[in-house]
Amino acid sequence: MKSYRDEAIVLRTHKLGEADRIITLLTAEHGQIRVVAKGVRRTTSKFGARVEPFCVIDAQLHRGRTLDTLTQVVSIAQYGDAIAANYDLYLAATVIVETAERLTADATDGTHSQYLLLLGALNAMARRRHDPTLIRTSYTLRALALAGWAPSCFDCAVCGKAGPHASFSIPEGGTVCDACRPPGASSPAPDTLALLGHLLSGDWEFADRCESYARDEATGLISSYTQWHLERRLRSLTLIDRSHP
Repeated sequence: MKSYRDEAIVLRTHKLGEADRIITLLTAEHGQIRVVAKGVRRTTSKFGARVEPFCVIDAQLHRGRTLDTLTQVVSIAQYGDAIAANYDLYLAATVIVETAERLTADATDGTHSQYLLLLGALNAMARRRHDPTLIRTSYTLRALALAGWAPSCFDCAVCGKAGPHASFSIPEGGTVCDACRPPGASSPAPDTLALLGHLLSGDWEFADRCESYARDEATGLISSYTQWHLERRLRSLTLIDRSHP
């Protein structure tokens, strides 16, 4: 069939011509797709505001030769306004959607789980359920796990020796024992490694009580770990570095 319908999250948009946009969507059933939204930049557009980043939509689409066309949009959740109202929320959410875009760009399966995970993270952001940095780190850990890149936060990533261990190696895949510790491995605080494990398992009772140093160190580790596996730097992290020197 030429036309189809799906629930989707808007990841990114960019201009096309005088009045159109190309929109990158993560859909519930069709993975990541790029579509043309015609006329959405005109003031008379009926659904221009519904296809901004962080929005959740019910989309009607028409298949095309290169790009599909967005023909109808019903808003499900407008998380953009709540997220944009707070700069720290906006920065964290930007990292989240860029991570989602990178992890699902070439994925052929598992994208439904990635969609649900992203939906939950944006909902938590908009409702301010937890510290935005913690939500970002928790989302990234779980998204990496779904992609098959979960870091080891307790047992040795190399030999499997039971932890806890005091070192963390990004190339080796997480915590490492003394015998397997490679040159250049970091030595995070024990609370930092514990926090990573709790965020990966969804233990928010512990995570919400963590000290700021553990939160910051955990975020730094996972940002580096993510970019190592993606083999490229996330543009949104550059923005954060400039905002928080």
